[in-house]
Amino acid sequence: MSLDAYLGSKLSALRAQNLFRDPADAAARDVVAATAARLEVPFLDASSNDYLGLAGRRPGNVSRETSPQVGAGASRLVNGGRPEHTALERALADWVKLPEALLFTSGFAANVGTVSALAAEESVVISDQLNHASLIDGCRLARAQVLVVPHLDLAALESALSAARAVPVRWVVTESYFSMDGDGPDLAALRALCDRHRAFLVVDEAHALGVFGPGGAGRCAEQGIVPDVLVGTLGKAVGSQGAFVAGSSTLRTFLWNRARSFVFSTAPSPELCARTLEQVRLVREGDADREKLHHLCSALRQALAERSVPVLASSFGPIVPVVLGTAERALRVADALRAVGILAQPIRPPTVPEGTARLRLTVSTRFTENDVGRLADAVARACAE
Repeated sequence: MSLDAYLGSKLSALRAQNLFRDPADAAARDVVAATAARLEVPFLDASSNDYLGLAGRRPGNVSRETSPQVGAGASRLVNGGRPEHTALERALADWVKLPEALLFTSGFAANVGTVSALAAEESVVISDQLNHASLIDGCRLARAQVLVVPHLDLAALESALSAARAVPVRWVVTESYFSMDGDGPDLAALRALCDRHRAFLVVDEAHALGVFGPGGAGRCAEQGIVPDVLVGTLGKAVGSQGAFVAGSSTLRTFLWNRARSFVFSTAPSPELCARTLEQVRLVREGDADREKLHHLCSALRQALAERSVPVLASSFGPIVPVVLGTAERALRVADALRAVGILAQPIRPPTVPEGTARLRLTVSTRFTENDVGRLADAVARACAE
């Protein structure tokens, strides 16, 4: 069964119970306002949560055409939909080459809401051991059986899929670029494995979006695979705030109805969405910046290796984990760096497994070659001390 057929059956059940929420209703505000204008009566909005009338405020005395309003005033299902939301969603879907996208207030909200909505009683979810807390919590809130497999272990994943072959619906959930280890799965092999076992693939591209792939479209695009569900965030390489889930039109409609972190959240700021649309354009056009970034990443890894600093061997890209072992040592090294004007966060359990406390170095295009050398020298000295 295809994902659209599976979700379509659930949407049909909602319609039969008169519980279906039509995404087209997001435009109801404009329709009713037009009706009021035709009747020559004032438009009265009795559905917004904008109790003091501040959400619709715009800087100075500017028109709607020149400045979007600050707040949405309500959830998208109630009255919070604005043209800025749909414009950004169209751009995001086009970026990752999927039919549609749905905005969420954060990456955490997107993952928790999506996984918990999709993974119903008749499902099994197979989750990578090092998946982000938002994916883990989504699994915990789901009604499905959850199986955790060792990090990036395709053989273990295949065994889990084989063991679950009698379960009607199987979900494989992974990050494309893991935020603490700076590594990622072979997505092409993962897609082939899911296809062979008729499983659906959910990929969180949070730290890959903007950094990898053509136009920064992520590691799925880089490896030429299409996930069933793609999650992207806007608060990392895009430099804004919020997140989105991309996939089929049926997926978007299903999440509109059933992702609780979407249904029960005030819609993102229209003003922020308008600004984010421009940020997305800049990221898509930023091939020169991406080339510089990856050059600096390689230079830092080489410099650390020359100084015998223990970088996680499987890592690549802008996340450079320096594994130090104990939480005490990680704190001590981070403090030594702060003393010379360098901020590098110590990552300790439970964020990472016991015995793998680390510095999480992140590379930026703001760095120069001299910055890379200074950072490597400082880390080497701090580790030696």
